Amino acid sequence: MIFYLTYNDALSGIFRSQVIDVVNFLNGEFKASVRLVVFASIRNFKSEKSKIKSYLPNAIVVPMFPKVKNWKWNILTLRVLCLLYKPNKIIGRSVLATSMALNIKKSNPGLKVVYDGRGAIAAEWKEYNVVKDEYLISNIHKWESEVVNKSDFCLAVSNKLVEHWRNEFGYNKNNYVVIPCTLEKSFREQDLSEGNSIRQELGIKNDDVFYIYSGSVAGWQSMELMTSFFKIILSNKNAKVLFLSSKTEFIEDLQKQFPSQVKCIRVEFEKVPAYLSAGDYGILIREKTITNKVASPVKFAEYLSSGLKVIISEEIGDYSEFVISNNCGYLFNSIKSDLPPLNLSERERNKSLSNLFFKEYFKKEYSQLLLS
Repeated sequence: MIFYLTYNDALSGIFRSQVIDVVNFLNGEFKASVRLVVFASIRNFKSEKSKIKSYLPNAIVVPMFPKVKNWKWNILTLRVLCLLYKPNKIIGRSVLATSMALNIKKSNPGLKVVYDGRGAIAAEWKEYNVVKDEYLISNIHKWESEVVNKSDFCLAVSNKLVEHWRNEFGYNKNNYVVIPCTLEKSFREQDLSEGNSIRQELGIKNDDVFYIYSGSVAGWQSMELMTSFFKIILSNKNAKVLFLSSKTEFIEDLQKQFPSQVKCIRVEFEKVPAYLSAGDYGILIREKTITNKVASPVKFAEYLSSGLKVIISEEIGDYSEFVISNNCGYLFNSIKSDLPPLNLSERERNKSLSNLFFKEYFKKEYSQLLLS
C-alpha cells in the first residue's frame, strides 16, 4: 500500500484535480493501491471530512493538531496509521507532510518516501508572507532542503523547480520526474461551443475581444500588475474582461473606471470550463519572484483546454518558453497593439495542445514514481 499524504490542505478545485484525481488515476491506470491520507484542520473538520470522502470514500481523514507550528505532533498519529495499514511508501504532497514521512522512515528503513514538490516553499513563505510564525519561517529552508535531499524519489512540477533545488539546496541526484499540474478529466470532455451561450449571457459581441482571468487572488497572482495591464487594454472599447475570482480593491477600481467592460463573478468549479471557453485570451501575469519562476499554474493548461491563447509573463515556470515555441499566446510585455478575437480553428489548435497536460501523457513518469 502507498499513502498519498497531505497536511493542512483544504478541499478546493486544485485539491480535486491535483490530489483526488491523481489518486484515482494511479489506482485506475496502474492498479496501484494508493490511499489518500489527509491531516485536516480541526476547524470545520466534520464537513471537510464528509466532502473529501464523497469524492474518495476510502480516504483516511484525521484531525491535525491545532496550529501549524505544532506539525511534528502529527507524526504520532501518522505512526499509528502506518502500524495499522503498513504502507511501503509515502508520497508527501508538501514539505511538512514529507518531513513527517521521513521521521517515520527513521524507525522503518524499508519505507520509501517520495517528495511531491509543488513549488519553492521557503521562497514562497518569505516572498508572500504565507506564514507569520517565526519558528516556521526560520526552519522552513532547512526542512525543504532535507526533504529534497533525503527523500528516495522526488516529483517536481517544473524543470525550473529542479534547477532551484540544485542551486539552493545542493541537490545533485537524478532521482526525480517532472510532472506539471495536470488537468482534471472533465476538461477533456469540454465542448468549446458551450462558450457561445456564455458570451451571449454576458453580453459579449462577436467582434469583442474577451479576456478572462481565472483563479485565486493570493499574493503571487500579482493583481496590481495585472490590473495595470488591463487599464491599457480596456482603452479599446471592444475589449471586455471577466474575472472568475473573488473581488479585490484592484478589480473594483477597474469596474469603476470601465463599468461596461469589466465583470467579476464566482462560479462553481464544474462550470469553470464553460465560462473559460467563452473567452479569447487567458491571463497569467505575475511578477518575477522565485515562487513564480518555478511555478506550474494549472490555469495555463485550463486556458489551453478551453481554446484560449495565453497572455503570460516572462519566466513563469516552463510555460513562458512553451508559449513562444508553440505559438499559443503572447508574452504580455511584448503586446504592442490590439489583439483580435480568435476563430474556431485557433481555438481547436489551442485545445489540442492541452493534451500535453493530461495525466495520461505522463504515464511513464507516474510509473517511475510508483516503482521508485
